[in-house]
Amino acid sequence: MYDPKIFKAYDIRGIYPDQLDEDFAYRLGQALVSYLKADVLVVGRDMRQSGTKLFEALVQGILDSGADVLDIGQVSTPLLYFAIAEYGYPGGVMISASHNPAQYNGFKICQKQAIPLSLEEGLSELKQIVEKSQLVRKPKGQLIQTDVTDDYVQKVLGLVDVSLLKRAKEFKVVADFGNGMGARTLSNIFQTLGLNLLPLYPEPDGSFPHHEPNPLKEENLIDLKKAVIKEKADLGIALDGDADRIGFVDEKGETVSGDIITALLAKMVLEKYPRAKIIYDLRSSWSTAEEIQKAGGQPIEYKVGHALIKRKIKEEDAAFAGELSMHFYWKDFYGVENADLAILKILELLLKEKKNFSDLVKPLKRYFHSGEINFEVSDKEKKIQEIAQQYQNQPNARVSYLDGLKIEFPDWWFNLRPSNTEPLLRLNLEAKTKELMKEKKQELKALIQG
Repeated sequence: MYDPKIFKAYDIRGIYPDQLDEDFAYRLGQALVSYLKADVLVVGRDMRQSGTKLFEALVQGILDSGADVLDIGQVSTPLLYFAIAEYGYPGGVMISASHNPAQYNGFKICQKQAIPLSLEEGLSELKQIVEKSQLVRKPKGQLIQTDVTDDYVQKVLGLVDVSLLKRAKEFKVVADFGNGMGARTLSNIFQTLGLNLLPLYPEPDGSFPHHEPNPLKEENLIDLKKAVIKEKADLGIALDGDADRIGFVDEKGETVSGDIITALLAKMVLEKYPRAKIIYDLRSSWSTAEEIQKAGGQPIEYKVGHALIKRKIKEEDAAFAGELSMHFYWKDFYGVENADLAILKILELLLKEKKNFSDLVKPLKRYFHSGEINFEVSDKEKKIQEIAQQYQNQPNARVSYLDGLKIEFPDWWFNLRPSNTEPLLRLNLEAKTKELMKEKKQELKALIQG
C-alpha cells in the first residue's frame, strides 16, 4: 500500500507515487478524523505537481469520514499554522515536502493550536490507524474554500513596528523564492509597507526549474548572492519550498548562518520580553548563548527538530527559538515558525542600529564553525559510540547525549547526531581558532569514515 519509511520523525514524506500515492492519502484522511476526533480540518498545499491529486484524495478521505474540510488553497506552511491556531480549529494538514526535490511530497500534520504530530507523539498511532483502516462511510462532510491571506498579513504586521519599517523605503531586499510559496505573503507584506523587494523566481513551480528550494545548501544561494552584489542590495533572503525556513545573505553576498540570525533576533525579542527564555539548538555557535545572556535572556540548549522545539517552547514558556537550519519560532505567533516575521525583525534591527548587515554580524563570528557535514553510515548508533569512546575520557571533556553525542572542551566542541529525516550522520563542530577547527574536522572525518 505504501512504504512505511515515509513516516519520519516530524512528518510524512516520500517519493510520489512510489512511496506514497492517492490511496495512502485517502486512508490518511480517514485516519486523521479518527485520531484527532475532528469535525473539521484545515488543509493547505504547496505548488508541487503531485499536490493536487494528493489533496483531492486526502480531502475525500476526510469528507467520507463525516468531517468538514476548510480548503485554504496553495499556501505557505506558516499560513496553515495561522489558520489552525487563530481560528481555533482542531487540526490541519499541509501537503508539502518542504525543501526536498520535485519528486517528493508529504504531509505535515497539526492538532489544535498548530501543535505538530511527531513519531514520539501522534504519528506512530496514526500509522497504526492507516494500516488497519476500513472504509466506514458516514454522512458526508462539506468542502469549504476560503482565503485567509489578508488576515495573516494583518497578524504579522501587528507584531512589528510598522511606522519604523516604513522608513526602510531606501532599502533594497533581494528575495529568492525558489519557485516556492513564499512570494504570496512576503510580496503582499512588502507592498503594504511600501518597501522595495526585488524578487527572484517568485512564480510557484513544483518542478523547481532554477534550483532546489533549500537555503541550507550553498549552491542554491549562488543566484541570490550575484543579485545582491549586482543590485547593491542591503541584504538577500532565500526561502524554502513551503516558506517556513529563511536564509540570509549580507550586503557583501556572504551567507549569515542560522545560529547568528537566532542571536540577532533574540536581541529584538528580549526588548519586548526582558529576561525571557530563548531556545537554540545544540549545533549553534557558542556566541549564540553568549549573545542571549548579554541581552539579558536565559539561553536554553535543546534538541534539533521543529516538532520537538515547538513543544519545548510551550513547556518553558519561551519567547523565541531558533535553529541552525533556519527555522525561527515566535511566542507571539503561536510558538511556531514564521519566516516573514524574521525578515521584518531583521529590517527593524538594521534601522535601529543604523549599520550594514555585515557590521551587525561580524562581532558574532568570533569562533570558527565547520558548518554541517553529512556522512552515510550503515550503523549510526554504533559509530556514535565509537566516537564517544575516543573523546569522552579526555581531560576537561563535557559529554552530553541530549541529541546524538555532544562533547565540549575549553577550546572546541563537536556534535554528532543521526538525521531524523535522512539515512545520515551529521557533524557540527566549532573551535576558538580556524587552525584548531580544521584540525579537529579532519580528525573526526577520518574517525567517522574509518
